[in-house]
Amino acid sequence: QVQLVESGGGLVQAGGSLRLSCAASGGTFSSYMMGWFRQAPGKEREFVADISWSGGSRYYAVSVKGRFTISRDNAKSTVYLQMNSLKPEDTAVYYCAADSRPYSPGRLEGRADYWGQGTQVTVSS
Repeated sequence: QVQLVESGGGLVQAGGSLRLSCAASGGTFSSYMMGWFRQAPGKEREFVADISWSGGSRYYAVSVKGRFTISRDNAKSTVYLQMNSLKPEDTAVYYCAADSRPYSPGRLEGRADYWGQGTQVTVSS
């Protein structure tokens, strides 16, 4: 059983930056496809970014491409989301997810095995 714990959320002004972390335990982290999702109040959960087990492949939602960067450190069993040039519309609860199957960009939401509990990101205007 894999446990995912997100951290790093908070309140930031528009144009600012935050780095989210998702620490995994209880499984073979280096074999998992990982990703980030977010859910704003009153909206459905949406895909943000995903990354292959090696970190060599990454895929982003159009809304965050060029501003957000997903990365991972397999030695630390942690995946990161560096968020720059934040906008008020980025306000949401951010979740990480893991999937043990082969990497398939943009397909994580329908097949994730594990989800974290989420961390709140609030961007003020």
